Amino acid sequence: MNTTEIFTSELPVGEKLSIKRTRFEPLEKTNNKIKRISIVSGIHGDELEGQLVIYLLATWLKNNSDKLKGIVDIYPSVNSLGVDSITRGFPLYDIDLNRAFPGSSNEFLPGQVVFALANDVKGSDIAIDIHSSNIFLREIPQIRINKEFSKSTLPLAKELNCDFIWIHDAVTVLESTFSHTMNSMGTKTLVVEMGVGMRLTKAYGHQLLLGILNLMKKEGILECKEDFVTREAFNSEVGEVYYLNAPKSGLFIPALDHCAIIKKNDKIGDIVDPLTGTIFATLIAPNDGILFTLREYPVVYEGSLIARIFGDNSGKN
Repeated sequence: MNTTEIFTSELPVGEKLSIKRTRFEPLEKTNNKIKRISIVSGIHGDELEGQLVIYLLATWLKNNSDKLKGIVDIYPSVNSLGVDSITRGFPLYDIDLNRAFPGSSNEFLPGQVVFALANDVKGSDIAIDIHSSNIFLREIPQIRINKEFSKSTLPLAKELNCDFIWIHDAVTVLESTFSHTMNSMGTKTLVVEMGVGMRLTKAYGHQLLLGILNLMKKEGILECKEDFVTREAFNSEVGEVYYLNAPKSGLFIPALDHCAIIKKNDKIGDIVDPLTGTIFATLIAPNDGILFTLREYPVVYEGSLIARIFGDNSGKN
């Protein structure tokens, strides 16, 4: 195990920006080509779920170093300034790092950071980019795949022990993300979204750890007797994603648990006015399915996303 500084820059007041990577390698050296997987988190500074997953993975690898047959690189905190200041974007520049790829060594500081990351991860066989939701929404563990790259990435996604695989069409903004950049460079890259911003969901962290270990075993990066039992994910290829937005502003009170299996016309929750004791609106499920996104922050405004439901479209009018 060795830790390397992949990027550094001097900051005002004598401080320094430092982006670090830790590498785990097999104990026994070989002349044969071995596989490499990179696990990335913290591109958004307010997303901490990935740091827990990477901590659990690093602990497992340290305790099972004899089972490692490939290279595992971990990048826990790409946007370290954002993590330190509890800021989603890159501080001072007011920019989303996941809209700045591929960057350049001659760009402004955020562009230099993403360029350094992309070039350090480049050459990996697989990369996993772990995200949380923002502070407003909670997501079940899910994998989001660009349809352009789904032929090569979908088989990998099925091994990751997540609840939902969302295959979406490409849009222009995705070209400036880490995952699109790495897939374009030939590294099969998956985006995991889970939990909620600024928090840790321990159950989700352990769930994804099992998925990563399972994938590494299937890909020959691990050699062990352990059977990492994983679940079969719902797949958006065989259904449709439904969005529920707030028709009124107010306080959202959920009626269902996150990740619930629901039926058409089930009550999702109410939007209420605490001042008058009035129910402004009752939100109803448009279809059978699984509630994979649910509003976490209760104050809502007209148009705010309340929930996303994945279900079949056979009953759609």
